[in-house]
Amino acid sequence: MYRERGIGFWKHIDFIILSVMAQELAFFLAYFYRFRNQAVVNGDEQYLRAAVVVGLMDVAISIFRGSYSGVLHRGWLKEVRATIEHEFIVFVFLLIYLFGTKQTEDLSRLSLGYYAVFSVIIMYCFRVSWKVFIRNNVLRRKGKTNLIVIADKKNIERCINTFKDDPYSGFTVVSAVCIDEDMTGRDVSEIPVVCKKDNLFDYLREHVIDQAFLDMENIGESYEIGRKLIEIGVTCHISLLYSEELIPTRVLENFDKYSVLTGSMKIANTRQVVMKRAMDIVGSLVGLVFTFIAFLIFAPIIKIQSPGPVFYKSVRIGKNGRKFYFYKFRSMYVDADKHLKELQKNNEIKGLMFKMENDPRIIPIGHFIRKYSIDELPQFWNVLKGEMSLVGTRPPTEGEFKNYEYHHKARLAIKPGLTGLWQVSGRSNITDFEDVVKLDTEYIANWTLGLDIKILLRTVGVVFKGTGSK
Repeated sequence: MYRERGIGFWKHIDFIILSVMAQELAFFLAYFYRFRNQAVVNGDEQYLRAAVVVGLMDVAISIFRGSYSGVLHRGWLKEVRATIEHEFIVFVFLLIYLFGTKQTEDLSRLSLGYYAVFSVIIMYCFRVSWKVFIRNNVLRRKGKTNLIVIADKKNIERCINTFKDDPYSGFTVVSAVCIDEDMTGRDVSEIPVVCKKDNLFDYLREHVIDQAFLDMENIGESYEIGRKLIEIGVTCHISLLYSEELIPTRVLENFDKYSVLTGSMKIANTRQVVMKRAMDIVGSLVGLVFTFIAFLIFAPIIKIQSPGPVFYKSVRIGKNGRKFYFYKFRSMYVDADKHLKELQKNNEIKGLMFKMENDPRIIPIGHFIRKYSIDELPQFWNVLKGEMSLVGTRPPTEGEFKNYEYHHKARLAIKPGLTGLWQVSGRSNITDFEDVVKLDTEYIANWTLGLDIKILLRTVGVVFKGTGSK
């Protein structure tokens, strides 16, 4: 799933909130500085009303004037000018409001003068400090989006240099592919050319790639490769000369210095992504309380029935091939993984998953905690850390992932989930891995917050009925 870049004022909502805070702080500092040694009789109400108006005016001017367009790319001197211009407009509208409501005699002219000065200073400090924070955060961020450049020989160096020149882009160019010439093993502007067109999808299957940028003279070839990229869960950005072809779930946007048509299995806006993460955080905190209670009850039983660790930890494959440690309450004997190979002949699912109803590796209490999905509770820790989501697709093991075909990787285009569409769709009756992939890709393509809530509610019913994992 691809997070749509911010549109309109929502893209700069953080700066708008800071702007209002700066205005209110400046207004009240001016008030207290003017009247610190004097008592104000019946004047507080007018000042409070004016403070509210200042905040509303600031929001309106920020939105309709586009005060924060390109804010991260403005230098220090340009920011001074932009701040003064913004504050001048707010101040003029404040005076118009006071004049129109006949309140010019109710507010001290000296306090308004202090406000005009304080607002510029505080606003500038807030803007600069927040820009420094954002830039440093982007530069320090370890999990930047991995981007592969796919281009003709004549365009590949220009593409790479364009992206490398912008350190705050939010992604890292990790590799490149030349479409019309075999440049494998060579570096272009210090970025390795990793393969030819013919084995591009073999490379994508085996490496962590989140997005691809395509810049080719043959626009038809770009769309063909882009369509295949989307099918395997990689978000693609196609550099446009002209476009009549349509890609499902697409958006036209600026990608650094290029205008591109971006296509993905699902495009979510900022509000949706923030809301999903907020649900994950709240849900995981509540879930960890239940995890602690379950630990107190079941940890001694697990220890008695099978000496060893209470928790089972294994490496799983997450979004776009990222590895992470996956936690469960241990429901099997300690050496269970060693016996998996000999039990493969009893696998009840066709394809790249393992399921056996009467698995001999399960300890006595394991049947109970698996039936009611109690063994899954420690994964709330994975959700809180951001490695998983409450709702998503189930993460495969390393062994399963190594045998994936191209289209199987599409189910990894979103964070893995503690529950998902497959889990609440009668998974006990699903015996073909291709049906699992179909449900997972259906979930990603049709994802909404409402669908997540619906799946969570159905999951509660599944758990209490004891029709979970067996």
